[in-house]
Amino acid sequence: MGIEDIVEQALRNGYLTPTQEAEVGRICDKATELSVNEYMALDRLMGALLTGQVVAVPRKQFINVMEELVLTEAITRIAVIEAEQDCALDLGDIAAYALNRLPPLYATTEEGAQYQRRRAEEELMDLITTQVREAIENSMARPEFHPERAAIGQKSGKEVFSQVSSLLQTYATDYEEPRRN
Repeated sequence: MGIEDIVEQALRNGYLTPTQEAEVGRICDKATELSVNEYMALDRLMGALLTGQVVAVPRKQFINVMEELVLTEAITRIAVIEAEQDCALDLGDIAAYALNRLPPLYATTEEGAQYQRRRAEEELMDLITTQVREAIENSMARPEFHPERAAIGQKSGKEVFSQVSSLLQTYATDYEEPRRN
């Protein structure tokens, strides 16, 4: 789907999803030059976002408490291993391996997150510890097949600008700089 199609769909639906936003960003990052029609479509989208005709759907309105519990456990264990041995372990690979073998614990409020943390500490800590240990063992046992892999989350300047712009539109919708005469 091209930029023009995405903009038309957003205008029709009245909202821009995170997937649509990411696709526009991907197209813009890969293109050496955009067409006049693509620039015009982006201009229409920006205008629609600014006037509220199109609303950008927030990326995340919930958290998975299991992610923070797994990261905490993995960081603790990795630090010990890296201090004792001459190796570097990939936190992202280890966390993803463990998370794929653990139940998610989603929450939409701080109270819900506290409940999920207590529940995990009471019922799931042994399982979390086991899965993180297995993830580390798996990571240490496998050779590095593709050292050229790019990790998810490495951002270029354009992507960071896009995220900042999106955050401002989401959280500062009523802000307007006072005009000076």
